[in-house]
Amino acid sequence: MTTYLRPLALALALASVALPPTVFAGVKEGVAAYDARDYATALTELKPTAEQGDAKAQAYLGLMYAFGNGVPLDYEQALKWYRLAVEQDNPRAQNGLGYLYQYGKGVARDYREAVKWYERAADQKDPRAQGNLGTMYYLGLGVPQDFKAAARWYMKAAAQGSTDAQFILGNLYRNGEGVTLDYFEAARWYRLAAEQDHAR
Repeated sequence: MTTYLRPLALALALASVALPPTVFAGVKEGVAAYDARDYATALTELKPTAEQGDAKAQAYLGLMYAFGNGVPLDYEQALKWYRLAVEQDNPRAQNGLGYLYQYGKGVARDYREAVKWYERAADQKDPRAQGNLGTMYYLGLGVPQDFKAAARWYMKAAAQGSTDAQFILGNLYRNGEGVTLDYFEAARWYRLAAEQDHAR
């Protein structure tokens, strides 16, 4: 390498090493602000890091545009950010894409495509996607109706604390759908959901 290029290469290498903590801090603060429903701060923190290629920030931006949280509702923007994040295998974005395809938001409704994205996220243990996949099997959307498969996915989501999945499992045990009818087990899942303030 030419001698005068070495300092430049070293500076670039150091800059690339110094960047991730700053990016991570922005994402951490942005996610905390989003969870606190401070969407203006979330947008301020997440957008620059998303533009720098952080998949988590991109997924949250997709979520904000998909539901109009702190930004105008814009499915085109939601798709843009979700797709950037799924290129990096981000499960939240995969689940988000599944949602858009399931409900035909910004894309043609396509249950099979929804299932594909839910499966990818569920395989990464995303509880939202596991619950959504349970619903697809329960209703037979994009897959053959299968109460046992639905129960398995709801169980995985419930085990990670999903109150929706816990409540639905209560219903499945109460009705004997995909599982053996068991009122005690139904009550256990209802109680777990209620303890986390699940709204019926």
